[in-house]
Amino acid sequence: MRIGFFGGSFYPPHRGHLAVAKAAAGEFGLESVLLAPTAQQPLKPGGAVAGYADRLEMVRLLCEGSEQLEASALDAPAADGLPNYTVETLARLRAEIADEDTIFVIVGVDAFLDLRRWRSPEELLTLAEWIVVTRPGFSHRRMADLALTDRQRKRVHLLEGVAEEVSATQIREALRHGENVGDLLPASVLQFIREHHLYGT
Repeated sequence: MRIGFFGGSFYPPHRGHLAVAKAAAGEFGLESVLLAPTAQQPLKPGGAVAGYADRLEMVRLLCEGSEQLEASALDAPAADGLPNYTVETLARLRAEIADEDTIFVIVGVDAFLDLRRWRSPEELLTLAEWIVVTRPGFSHRRMADLALTDRQRKRVHLLEGVAEEVSATQIREALRHGENVGDLLPASVLQFIREHHLYGT
């Protein structure tokens, strides 16, 4: 089985995330894609605007109606309060699936270019294959700076032509100003945001 793992803040999850997850599934034959909000990202100490439970529920709403996409609590808050490290999350996922299953991590090129700052980058490239989503303004040619071995490079795949034209930051700003974001968020996610007064609504 080919399993996608798509982690991130997801505050809020939007149609851009949905487009990336579906494109990755289609392009690389993923039978399942787990969208996993990260409770506490080590490289983003400021934290997410909405709490973990709210973000997980919004991701669940985002995935509704899709047989391939599924909200996952793999990156739930750690009992010891420490940040969530992707290498530990992937190790847990690896232990839960069959030996013959393959994990594909879906990540934006901007985040992947920071791979050497992540915990245990060598192990990360062993635990999973990587689907790197290109974005305007970030040249994938800079990946040469990561000094990957030939074997590691074979585990890194580019997903092009699925540029997110909107960011979660822009959506939060628009919500704070009462602007219409109905074309950027599924109706169920927008309703949840309003009902729970998130992001200044």
